[in-house]
Amino acid sequence: MKKIEAIIKPFKLDEVKEALQEIGLQGITVTEAKGFGRQKGHTELYRGAEYVVDFLPKVKLELVLGDAMVEKAIDAIIASAKTGRIGDGKIFVSNVEEAVRIRTGETGNDAI
Repeated sequence: MKKIEAIIKPFKLDEVKEALQEIGLQGITVTEAKGFGRQKGHTELYRGAEYVVDFLPKVKLELVLGDAMVEKAIDAIIASAKTGRIGDGKIFVSNVEEAVRIRTGETGNDAI
């Protein structure tokens, strides 16, 4: 099992969700986040004063899936989240040792 964490632009959430559903993904967790990478934020004017916006709004997706689905999920996220501009986001993949469904006690792939 693998855990995919993807940081994307908020306005791309619906497209990514639909792309993941199309490949048969069953569960996803979404968290609102703020952060910056290479783009390092930007400056804005407010009532004549310039200020720096360091942390930009992002959305963090987390999904746990079987090894066979990882490449499909990554391809779907890239295809649906990509704008071609700086700040499109990142995808992180890590190993998951165990998963347990609390309601039934199922473990492993059965739990996801």
